[in-house]
Amino acid sequence: MENQTKVNNSDAKTSVLKAAWIIAVVTIVSKLIGFIRDIVIANYYGASMVSDAYYYAYQIPSLSLILLGGVGGPFHSATVAIFSKLIPNLQEKPSEEVNKLYSTFMTATSIFFIILSVIMFVFPRQIMGLIISSGSSDMVNLAAMHLKIMTPLLIIGGIVGIYYGILIIYKQFMLPNLSPIIMSAAIIGVCIAVPDDQKGYALAWATTIGAILQLVIQYPNVKKLGFKWRPNFEFTNNKHFHEICELLFPAVLSSTVGQIHIYVDMFFTSSISEGAWTAIGYANRVFQFPVGILVTAFLVPLFPIFARLVAEKDMDGIRRYFNKGVGVLFFAALPIIIGILTVGMDAVRLIFERGAFDSQATFMVTEALWFLSVSILPYVFRDSITRVYYSFNDSATPFTVAFSSIVLKYLLNVIFISKMHMGIGGITLSTSLVTLFNACVLGVLISKKLKMNYKELFINLGKMIIAGIITFGLCLVTGLGFDNYIHLPKVLFAISKISIVGIICLVVYTALNLLFKMEYATELAERLVNKIKK
Repeated sequence: MENQTKVNNSDAKTSVLKAAWIIAVVTIVSKLIGFIRDIVIANYYGASMVSDAYYYAYQIPSLSLILLGGVGGPFHSATVAIFSKLIPNLQEKPSEEVNKLYSTFMTATSIFFIILSVIMFVFPRQIMGLIISSGSSDMVNLAAMHLKIMTPLLIIGGIVGIYYGILIIYKQFMLPNLSPIIMSAAIIGVCIAVPDDQKGYALAWATTIGAILQLVIQYPNVKKLGFKWRPNFEFTNNKHFHEICELLFPAVLSSTVGQIHIYVDMFFTSSISEGAWTAIGYANRVFQFPVGILVTAFLVPLFPIFARLVAEKDMDGIRRYFNKGVGVLFFAALPIIIGILTVGMDAVRLIFERGAFDSQATFMVTEALWFLSVSILPYVFRDSITRVYYSFNDSATPFTVAFSSIVLKYLLNVIFISKMHMGIGGITLSTSLVTLFNACVLGVLISKKLKMNYKELFINLGKMIIAGIITFGLCLVTGLGFDNYIHLPKVLFAISKISIVGIICLVVYTALNLLFKMEYATELAERLVNKIKK
């Protein structure tokens, strides 16, 4: 029996690693296309009033499409947490009970978001005037029109989130992670095709078209699995729908609280300088490229496993998978931090600095990115521990913690922006500190459900940090040497510097971790050796 358990654990681990590699590759492709989209937008709009208006307006529909309905969002999480326990055999069509639950969930979601869409469509100027109260009337009017055009995204977001959850339960990882390419392609095509004198609202129209296509591309696969949506209004007599609501509502509120943090940032950013909010948006995109790949690759396949382990009351399994997953994320996160701090400006310059995007915009984005980079470690821990809460059907605790941090976010912005006049860096530094606060509190409160084994995890993290500090020093010296002694054309210089510093970072960091006998580095080395032998 013990041997069988070991075999099952080994198979599960292999399955997770294979899924993680697939998702990582697909996410890299998706994010690369997203980067091309951002480069195109930067080239045509720079950091200007039009781009600010679009990004200000996009924050509200993105709440539905990305935060609520995206991979890892509440609708995806609630679907995985509940439906994965009701579908024991993925080879069979869903039962009538499961299909009825699916129809009820889809009907309730559609009604909720249609109501929100009508409100946004009727009162766009009032809403944007409240969010960017320090902005000019022209800015508010421009943002309001962008918001009005993008209201369909609110309806699409929740439905796409349910589709994502269903597909991931059935281990169809590629489509949910590839579908954002559709929106990126729509934006790229419209930006290039529309004449310069008609680009004012082009981004909003392209975003709406891309979201509709995202929905259309998911539907055939969900239908093929056997899920059929028949409007069902029995919201009170379905036990499992109540479980979804108990998990979903606090999770939605948690995401909404995160959006409130963004609105607080928008309020303070509007008083800094023109283009500041666009710069923070680009910094977040650069940040999310590596971090989003890591978190998505490991947490998407792990989450259904957490849910099943909770159903089986296997607490040791949860601790084992959590420490393994977070440990790997920590191991990969430190070189990313080192890279951002040493060659971040070179990367931003290489990616964005052309057309209307000038050197001042490059510095604004890099400044935001430097202070944001320190949040990577608490970010991956917070997102990982939140999945454990969701597996216990508890989204109320993450909501309470997130809600309590609103005041902290506001106070930190007052200190860094109004008192210390740190500018854009102050906005992202406050974000990093709030992320740390949330991670620490969630990590402590999980003990009410199960006792985690953090000792091993943080001993390994300590070894990684020592290796990271030494590596950072070598990379910094190498980067300064490049700046002072190497003279090449701008693009070639940036590529050479990023490549050489990156290679030194990976080689030194991995070697030091092997020297410290850090298990993740040892395991990685063993896997590489085995691959080479094969």
